[in-house]
Amino acid sequence: MATPPPGAYPHRRLGAPPRPYAGPPSYPVPPRWGFPLLAWRWPTSLATADERPADAVDHVQRLSRTASHALGLAALTALWAAGSEIWRYVLLLLSRYGALSATTVGVSDAMVVSSAVVALVAGVMALVFTLLWLRRARNAAASAAGYAPSRSDTEVLVGLVVPGVNLVVPGSVLAELEHAALRQPVTARPRPSRLLRWWWGLWVGTGLVTAFTAAWSFRSSVQAMADGVVLHAVADLLAAATAVVTAVVVRRVTTLLLPVDPAAIRRMRVVDVKDAPPPVLRPTRPSGSPR
Repeated sequence: MATPPPGAYPHRRLGAPPRPYAGPPSYPVPPRWGFPLLAWRWPTSLATADERPADAVDHVQRLSRTASHALGLAALTALWAAGSEIWRYVLLLLSRYGALSATTVGVSDAMVVSSAVVALVAGVMALVFTLLWLRRARNAAASAAGYAPSRSDTEVLVGLVVPGVNLVVPGSVLAELEHAALRQPVTARPRPSRLLRWWWGLWVGTGLVTAFTAAWSFRSSVQAMADGVVLHAVADLLAAATAVVTAVVVRRVTTLLLPVDPAAIRRMRVVDVKDAPPPVLRPTRPSGSPR
């Protein structure tokens, strides 16, 4: 609604008769109001100066779905690699009683190599999407809790890359993220949930077994090579379990960051009150007293 600027018209005296209609309005001075020079568009497409927390949570939710799918693919490829190693070990046991055909051995070698390459690519993709989710989730949790994370994104990335340190830093980072997602105070010490502790144990176990398997691969004896096949299968199974549990952790933390749905809240009503003090009764008012 447009209104003239203050002082454009003289004040009308009360009781003066209304003037007749003299045509469309005219302004004695140039108007100081106007509309922005923008084309019409939907209000939701207007850019805002600051990002709302709900938008950040929406980004976290979308990235959680992508990361969960990538982690599921990594788990499937790791199971494929474990199955290939188990088949190779079965062939090693069968080779003690006779020579194997070249076709069977060639197919086994092709499956082991191809599954290892595909599992490596899928694992890298899952790691990238999980790190993107982690960055968004830490920002959204900081906005919801009201305090910034104790580590910067660069420190978290370095903690994931440095060998040895990457067995400790991811668990503590997720514990702090879960603490902030639960809206716990900054002065309280983060206490990881049971699910997060299981994930942390799987992460450390997978890292140690993978490092031990890589070191075992330098041994060249026949028995060492056979044991290496078993170690590769165990490492692949642990990697598949870690990927599955990681997807569960991603979904749980994302759920904690989502706003509470009023329809999901269980409504309660008072049925009975026990051991309550008797109510204080008002004194009886005389019948003739005014209200």
